[in-house]
Amino acid sequence: MFDIDEELKKLPDRPGVYIMKDDSGEIIYVGKAISLKNRVRQYFQSSRSNTPKLNALVKNIYEFEYIIVDNEIEALILESNLIKKHKPKYNVLLRDDKSYPYIKVTTNEKYPRVIKTRKVLKDGAKYFGPYPSGYAVNDTLEIIRNLYPIRTCNLKLDGGKVTDRPCLNYHIGRCLAPCQGNIDEGKYNEMIDEIIMFLNGKEDKLVEIIQNKMLYASSKMDFESAAKYRDQINSLKVILEKQKIVSTNIVDQDVIGMARGIEEVCVQVFFIRSGKVVGREHFIIYDVEHLDRSEVLSSFIKQFYLGTAYVPKEVFVEEEFEDLELISKWLSEKRGSKVTIRIPKRGEKSKLMEMVRTNALNTLNQYGEQNRRKYKEREESLEKLAELMDLEHIPYRIEAFDISNIQGVEPVGSMVVFENGDEKKSDYRRFKIRTVEGPNDYASMEEIIERRFRRGIKEKELMKENSIEVKGFSSFPDLIMIDGGKGQVNIAEKVIFELGLDVPVCGLVKDDYHNTRGIIYNNKEIELAKDSSTFRFITRIQDEAHRFAISYHRSLRSKKMFKSDLDNIKGIGEVRKKSLLKSFGSVEGIKNATLEELAKVDGMNRLVAEEVYNYFKAKKS
Repeated sequence: MFDIDEELKKLPDRPGVYIMKDDSGEIIYVGKAISLKNRVRQYFQSSRSNTPKLNALVKNIYEFEYIIVDNEIEALILESNLIKKHKPKYNVLLRDDKSYPYIKVTTNEKYPRVIKTRKVLKDGAKYFGPYPSGYAVNDTLEIIRNLYPIRTCNLKLDGGKVTDRPCLNYHIGRCLAPCQGNIDEGKYNEMIDEIIMFLNGKEDKLVEIIQNKMLYASSKMDFESAAKYRDQINSLKVILEKQKIVSTNIVDQDVIGMARGIEEVCVQVFFIRSGKVVGREHFIIYDVEHLDRSEVLSSFIKQFYLGTAYVPKEVFVEEEFEDLELISKWLSEKRGSKVTIRIPKRGEKSKLMEMVRTNALNTLNQYGEQNRRKYKEREESLEKLAELMDLEHIPYRIEAFDISNIQGVEPVGSMVVFENGDEKKSDYRRFKIRTVEGPNDYASMEEIIERRFRRGIKEKELMKENSIEVKGFSSFPDLIMIDGGKGQVNIAEKVIFELGLDVPVCGLVKDDYHNTRGIIYNNKEIELAKDSSTFRFITRIQDEAHRFAISYHRSLRSKKMFKSDLDNIKGIGEVRKKSLLKSFGSVEGIKNATLEELAKVDGMNRLVAEEVYNYFKAKKS
């Protein structure tokens, strides 16, 4: 039994991170402290000034643990990582798990490429971004490839000829085929230097360079090259006209503005590179009605920059906030040079901040009501579901299971997870049925439920014994949903009971037309009004579980169908297999092909062709 009073006495006067848990062991809050001893004790001291949210947090704390670190910056980083990982109920959460795209110029290889990536590595390449979306990156790459015929393949080039023939891009004028040794490395790198200049926002200088090339080509009577340079200049001028210059400062900046609604906040970020707005992004944050603006801003900045690989030299915000100096030090360490957080008061920067705030307000007005309705509907659906089933608690985490097979072939199971009424796709799991032969959905369901929860129990034991975090199945649901009727629900309940667990199980039943009808719980069917939010929510869960199971089943079937003798031949991978089948129509056609015919297939060489020929020759004899 965890004795809070006794554990409070043991708290060290050291910096660190504290982790609050409820009676089920779920992490409900993560915080940092200069002194763990002083900070954690404050939660349990009576105070009338506590907000309702803080009172609710304290009421639900069953136990806590802490991690000692060396300094405040380490505490800040650890706190942000734990919040992002566990998404505790009472923390301000930035519900955005995406990694931002970058443009990578592979200057660490011969004949560099220009590609999209979401990982920034210390590999000697040059990275530009982040961009607000993949679409923005794709548009920029399309512009670059229209201006410069650089390679897009991932062949390892050493400057000589490495392929028998160039690809289609060469024939349509979109690549100079360095794979054939068609272009000098120095001339190719001139194009790369100009691309880097473009990505650095120096389009004006680039236009000047290309103009000089055009004039030189004209003076040499090379009018074809001059026309090509003229078209490049015109394309760049169109781009320059579209870009909005908002600052005379060429330093990279992020400008962060906020607009507040009744229960939510919209935070808008403008990405400014070399004085130009290259993109913007907005974030809607809920459950912040009891928090002041500075607290929301502090939480947002920590979580936002934890998830992005690039930190600009300057960050502009509208007001002071908690840990401003500490966050500046952390961002400076992350960037590798000084980062300044500024609060503009007048002039150009103040007008820029006002523009970002206005955009945040417009976004909130545009999306706020729509998002609020969705959020409220999810909340009401969960409350109504708990009421219909007479559950003790609203089911925050729901896991739904489904089986998919066709006449017992490749039976598979799926587990989809909904937290707070929304999909948590990172926790989805697939199961290939191991112990059941033939079309037996009951036995298949029993297997996947048992495997899921036995694994979860084992992970929890490992976490408890070794004080380590184990990913996978350690989070248990508040409610299990089975795509099936009484029989399958009873099977699942039997497994849960035998494992010594206490998790309610319900079934999702369908009518004769295979449409959702209601739920089975405690051997009783609960009908749902088809126009209710709960019915829509249940249908959504059922459809998602079914979709996920079917997609896995199809992928296994297609792999099995595509497996052939070719998989046993040295040197034959997916690409060559497809080329051979395309050329000869079938495996039978490949068996009957001559060595010369095999060697002529796209992507083949004489050595691999001999492997194929000799393999089938041996099988015939």
